[in-house]
Amino acid sequence: MNLSLINENTEVKADLKITGSKSESNRLLILKALYPEISIENLSNSDDTVVLKAALEKGDGLIDIHHAGTAMRFLTAYFAAKEGCEVELTGSKRMQERPVRLLVDALQRMGADIQYKNQVGFPPLIIKGKRLHADSVKLKANISSQYISALMLIGSSLPNGLEIILEGQVTSTPYILMTLEILQQAGIKGNFRDERIYIEPVETVDPVTVAVESDWSSASYFYSIAAISESAEITLSNYRKDSRQGDSCLAKIYEHFGVRTEFGKNTIILRKEGRKRSFRIYENLRNSPDIAQTIAVTCLALGMECKLDGLHTLKIKETDRLQALKNEMEKFGAMVEITDDCLKLLSTGSLNRDVLVKTYNDHRMAMAFAPLAFKTSFSIEDAGVVSKSYPDFWKDLKKLGFNAREII
Repeated sequence: MNLSLINENTEVKADLKITGSKSESNRLLILKALYPEISIENLSNSDDTVVLKAALEKGDGLIDIHHAGTAMRFLTAYFAAKEGCEVELTGSKRMQERPVRLLVDALQRMGADIQYKNQVGFPPLIIKGKRLHADSVKLKANISSQYISALMLIGSSLPNGLEIILEGQVTSTPYILMTLEILQQAGIKGNFRDERIYIEPVETVDPVTVAVESDWSSASYFYSIAAISESAEITLSNYRKDSRQGDSCLAKIYEHFGVRTEFGKNTIILRKEGRKRSFRIYENLRNSPDIAQTIAVTCLALGMECKLDGLHTLKIKETDRLQALKNEMEKFGAMVEITDDCLKLLSTGSLNRDVLVKTYNDHRMAMAFAPLAFKTSFSIEDAGVVSKSYPDFWKDLKKLGFNAREII
């Protein structure tokens, strides 16, 4: 499905309820599989969460998680520690190009029986689950935090718990802290001190219900809409001021664009009044790389320069997001430079019209570029890819006055 987009409104006002965070939901689903006493409220309706839930329910044989990177990492650890199961864990063509070796190496050092079906270091994986007895493992800290979280989530099911020793500078610390807090909410004790994570062993937990906060990554697109519009008042439900999600840094970052965040009881209100405050911004997004696309496109829309650092993990996402951003932003007339870790938007004149934005099977490419409809007319290729994390995205945008028309 390709969509043609335009929005000629200058003012935006809406109340929206966004689906639960897939990051929190996917962690809780792994814990619920280990400890059925856990109940979950406000579970994400994203493709990634649906796929992970189905994989856990199947529990054996061929398991295809399609494009769901979180599911690949979490399930690799889960099935490796599940006694008696035999699975072939595979995914889409792009998933089979995304590295998983560092996680597999760590699990193998813990005694796991995991083999590569094709290319060493990449899915598909042949996993024979067994009881793991190791109580300590080392892992590089400057990799995807999902590798670390995958080990944390199974740590309490091991006979002696698990100590994870991190080597080097830690990437995406908020996601590690999120995992730790979710474990603690479920009744599992752990701590993170001096580059060492320790998860205590637990056989059973007391019955507990954990509510999933709505997704801050999804909120980022409405921050962008508020920033680009002349005037905005957007209320988003199921958010809290003391969020454990790293992308909640949006509230501070978007002050550069003149967007103010008001925290209510389980809501945030985004207000844009007057002109933007800055002409260029610099942000290190090492702890929140998923919002890089949104920020870059906001700057593109507003004619601002930006330098975004800490983006080395973006090259192994659904696509090489740095290269994809450069490709698509330059179609609108921008001048963009990228390295393995950084994106610079150097200049933008008047935006080109009637551009076709490729999404590269990446949900965040589609959603990050959508707010540009305030400034120019363009189309988005394979717009249905948003279902990976936010199935109701286009429906919600129509409530804000966006004209999204399907084209052939």
